[in-house]
Amino acid sequence: MTDVHTSAVAGDELLPWRRRGLRDAREFLSPAVRRAAAERGLDPRTLTGSGDAGRITRADVIAADGRGSSGSEIVPFNNVRRRAAVALLASKRTAPHALAVIAVDYSRIERARSRSGFTALPFVARAVVDALHEFPVLNATVDGGTLVMRRGVNLGIAVDLAYQGLVVPVVRGADGMRLRGLAASIRDVATRARAKQLGPDDLAGGTFTITNPGAAGTWISFPVLNAPQVGILSTDGVTKRVITDDRGGLRIAPVGHLCLTFDHRALDGAYAGAFLGRLREIVEQRDWAAEL
Repeated sequence: MTDVHTSAVAGDELLPWRRRGLRDAREFLSPAVRRAAAERGLDPRTLTGSGDAGRITRADVIAADGRGSSGSEIVPFNNVRRRAAVALLASKRTAPHALAVIAVDYSRIERARSRSGFTALPFVARAVVDALHEFPVLNATVDGGTLVMRRGVNLGIAVDLAYQGLVVPVVRGADGMRLRGLAASIRDVATRARAKQLGPDDLAGGTFTITNPGAAGTWISFPVLNAPQVGILSTDGVTKRVITDDRGGLRIAPVGHLCLTFDHRALDGAYAGAFLGRLREIVEQRDWAAEL
């Protein structure tokens, strides 16, 4: 009976693993295959080859690593992340990002919120709209070497898509809305974003953006600018903390950070700090119940 490993068909003696006295193609490992396997901590002899006669190729090693022999997996970016990657990289390359952070007492918002059923976001958005009128540079956009000052506030609201990426639909004419109207508009764009019912116009024309990672319990965030806008505000998690009152006494209050990323070409830290100070004043001192 003929030994299938030592017999030869026409041209078989020319095969590289035959010339090296190897039993089959899987034992023939090129230098590229050996390097790829070593980089990934894989034993190439355990892999299934896709080359001639079952020879193991570099592509087989990469594919095996992608299947997660050590628990890893190759996952391509989805369309939302691909588009975001282009925009965010362009923003980081173009705009010098700077961060300013302020702590805010949410006591008044919490009292009104508990009666309204709203989250804290529309309250902060309402305060942002009013503060932007006093600090209009933050409601501007950059166009080349110029700053375009926008009269109305079109508020971008970053919406998480079940951890698959973010989109930023725009609430147009936010400066013409009271608290309930703003809350309804934020809810509407967020609902349509998650249902994939947004059109191109819903994502265009924003003048300032708010993102809300605090819903996941974050403490301080440094969001990337939604270029060509010059400002984006992060509302971070609210927790109970001991603070001093106006009389020097101590009390427990719900406190959270508001984090402002700004384009340092358009404004400086003093302007950003003054905006945050005014925003804190509105949040802490407004009679929110009166708007309900």
